[in-house]
Amino acid sequence: MSCLKREIALPSAKGAAGLDFNAFDVMEPRAPAPTPVAARNGARVKHANVPPEGVYLPGNNRLTPHMRSPEYVQLSTAAAITLGIMPGKMFGCGCTRCLNLLLTYPEGCRANCAYCGLARHREADRDYADRNFIRVDWPAVPMAEIVDKVARDGDKTPFHRMCISMITHPSSDADTVTVLKQWTDRISPETVPVSILSNPTTMSRADVARLKDLGADIFTVALDAATPEIFDRTRGKGVQSPHSWSKYWEILEDARDIFGSEKFGAHIIVGMGETEADVLSLVQRLVDMGGHSHMFCFFPEKGSLMDHLPATPRDQWRRVQLARYLIDYRGVRVDQMRFDEAGRVADFGISDAELQPVIDQGLAFRTSGCPGKVREDLSACDRPYGDSPPSNIASYPFDPTPAHLRKIRSQLGMEKAGEAYVEGEEIEEMLPGE
Repeated sequence: MSCLKREIALPSAKGAAGLDFNAFDVMEPRAPAPTPVAARNGARVKHANVPPEGVYLPGNNRLTPHMRSPEYVQLSTAAAITLGIMPGKMFGCGCTRCLNLLLTYPEGCRANCAYCGLARHREADRDYADRNFIRVDWPAVPMAEIVDKVARDGDKTPFHRMCISMITHPSSDADTVTVLKQWTDRISPETVPVSILSNPTTMSRADVARLKDLGADIFTVALDAATPEIFDRTRGKGVQSPHSWSKYWEILEDARDIFGSEKFGAHIIVGMGETEADVLSLVQRLVDMGGHSHMFCFFPEKGSLMDHLPATPRDQWRRVQLARYLIDYRGVRVDQMRFDEAGRVADFGISDAELQPVIDQGLAFRTSGCPGKVREDLSACDRPYGDSPPSNIASYPFDPTPAHLRKIRSQLGMEKAGEAYVEGEEIEEMLPGE
């Protein structure tokens, strides 16, 4: 069996109180403050009623236009760079292989998730189209322009997948259908497969089936929290938000029935107060259902109700990344693994001879999500630096270099003899190729 040596983990990987994990009692969100009436439900944007003029870049020092889906959608900075809508490049990678689209309305998302930059409580100080989400801005673009650009590229498109991200809004279900139809009328799902990142709170089983019928091939549910208690504290009544654990599981089970094995999954954020045993038991539950887990490392999103809390220590994150990959893709079961008194992985359940090649391959530490066109265990949704800065990478949007693998091994407490990691060496290795 494999064995971790936590005593040599890097001090920089520690979280609150010097622990190498984020404990439940540490990860308490702030309570949301009341929003002034003059700012509620997108009132500023609707009152000014500034007409949109093509692409809108967040925070460009003018009144936010009155933009709505399905005519407008927002897309990630990486996707905008890949499409040529914004200038720039991403450190170490060719931007992204997934076109992430986000529905948009002046009223914004009506949920109030504690860790999210799009949460309702932010309407007091920032219009919806100007809010950051997974660490980056999301420019708003006419949907017709996006479809034209991708359709023009045909089979040469850089995108391996497109994903429609719903939000909690009365129009979200109908507008997701419209956006999906607009896409599949011009672009075959065989050329660019489509995923749905759903909003279970407003959906029925019939809504799930309709999206499948219209050409979506993967359906995901952002559980995010690994336990019912953390879900309620960060996504439900604890933050005056409408979501419920039971409703999310109802729609996830509908997706299993309708989309089928290997065609549904759930997002999980690691480091919000759950134990490693908690999150990996959830991963196993999803695998036993026939689905997959898509993992995010908790990062304190600026402006969120958890922006004062510590990011997930890298020790915890690497252990969970590696164990999750073994469960999802290598047939290892959580009951083969061993956990310590704090719920941390103490043994991965396979021999060192089996484990070492998995670490060396590096795939376990890549961004996890819906697959692209290369292999099932390599995500198209690489979300460059969506859960960390490039200076301390959590989810790698590229193959980890030898220097990165040395750092990962150090974070796992599993260095090979003669291969100690030196702080900063991965930056030096990356720069000549930039």
